[in-house]
Amino acid sequence: MSGNIQLLNDTLAAAKAEGRAALIAYLPAGFPTVDGGIAAVKAALDGGADVVEVGLPHSDPVLDGPVIQTADDIALRGGVRIADVMRTVREAHAATGRPILVMTYWNPIDRYGVERFTAELAEAGGAGCILPDLPVQESALWREHADKHGLATVFVVAPSSKDERLAEITAVGSGFVYAASLMGVTGTRESVSSQAEDLVRRTRATTATPVCVGLGVSTPAQAAEVAGFADGVIVGSAFVKRMLDADDDTAAVEAVRTLAGELARGVRGQV
Repeated sequence: MSGNIQLLNDTLAAAKAEGRAALIAYLPAGFPTVDGGIAAVKAALDGGADVVEVGLPHSDPVLDGPVIQTADDIALRGGVRIADVMRTVREAHAATGRPILVMTYWNPIDRYGVERFTAELAEAGGAGCILPDLPVQESALWREHADKHGLATVFVVAPSSKDERLAEITAVGSGFVYAASLMGVTGTRESVSSQAEDLVRRTRATTATPVCVGLGVSTPAQAAEVAGFADGVIVGSAFVKRMLDADDDTAAVEAVRTLAGELARGVRGQV
């Protein structure tokens, strides 16, 4: 089975045709449980997210702040495995028909086997992978297998990325470019980094691939602000925080659905 990169491309193009940015939600697999995580992904999509990134919990998540680290710890203590990540993708995609990516560090894929990982992700209906710590110059093996299975390879660019580096990254990435709005880790912040708009402008100068902004977006007003200059708005910690603050698993899922609706209005400028 080929992957769903075309579904991802079509979804981002449809949002653009509506004159808005896409809303991309991030949720870790296995949090609060595997079943609870699947329910949360479905709720995000039902609530208004266009795309979901399913996080593969990692014991040393260099890009993730304390909120997502807490969720990852809960998932890892619960025994989450790559098979559970694939099940999360499979069941959420089957239920919603929407594009779902996996966000993971390179080490788990390397240990699992690139061919095995890409084949299973494509079979599950996954649209691709976001690989925040895989250097472009070391990505040929991954891209070979991802291309074979029709999976997007999403690389992360940062405000520190020089223009020449941006061009190298965007030349080989696919699906979209993940523009980290600031230097640092994920988390909610009072305001969106002023560097984000400049990074999007510089990245767009190198590629026609959509540029989506993450890190630090948590409110509908911030989503509306970012939607004014980016092709997509990525929100993770705000979803996870609402789940952590919920009284029980059912309330956590409803909190995700509610926030997705609020942010979906934000990317449409309805705030």
